[in-house]
Amino acid sequence: MKIAEYIAFTIDRLSKGYVFTYADFTTEVSQKEAVIKALNRMVASGKIAKLSKGKYYKPENTPFGNLQPNQAQVVKDLLEENGKITGYLTGYSTYNQLGLTTQVSNTIQIGKNQIRPNFKRERYTIAFVKQKNTITKENIPLLQLLDAIRYIKKIPDASIEASCKRFLAIIKNFTDKETNTLARLALKYPPATRALLGALLEQLQQGKTAEPLFKSLNPISKYKLTGAAKAISNTEKWNIV
Repeated sequence: MKIAEYIAFTIDRLSKGYVFTYADFTTEVSQKEAVIKALNRMVASGKIAKLSKGKYYKPENTPFGNLQPNQAQVVKDLLEENGKITGYLTGYSTYNQLGLTTQVSNTIQIGKNQIRPNFKRERYTIAFVKQKNTITKENIPLLQLLDAIRYIKKIPDASIEASCKRFLAIIKNFTDKETNTLARLALKYPPATRALLGALLEQLQQGKTAEPLFKSLNPISKYKLTGAAKAISNTEKWNIV
């Protein structure tokens, strides 16, 4: 089978929006140039689309034009390395998913232990958030929530009061194990995040779980989160003003 036929055959079996590079088709250096040429011919014919340098995807055609790949596909090379999870979507990328806002951003934020400068990829700005906890498949949803609590003031088109009510609704459905893990992970977050999570947990009658968070705080520090007191009754104890 010729290179072009092999590539066309393989791409036909890919799902719409799947992002790939020439490396997905061959490991032989001698074939690299032929693969790249074949992929570029397919771009010219409209069978596939180019996301950024060396990255292609199988577009999904709609009456409104081609759909872009989902955000996880756009940055999947930044989320895993040799099959190991090294990052996760967070911030603007997940506020909508968490039900905190209806807005969708062109900035894709990624939580990683080792961060790098922001850069552009197609129409997206790729930005990074430092994560001090070890990142695992199991704790990613909890880290996403903690990041939202940390950046509560930056959630677009959402008041602090509304966000706190949404956090309460989410945490209320957690198992005891999830709640305990959430509090443990929060200990590596800034004091304001620990204070707000502690207040949220106490509001949900999880005082024992919140205790280590309270002990970790400086008793004279204040945390300005205007509107939180409308959703949480114990903000005074946690020095949230």
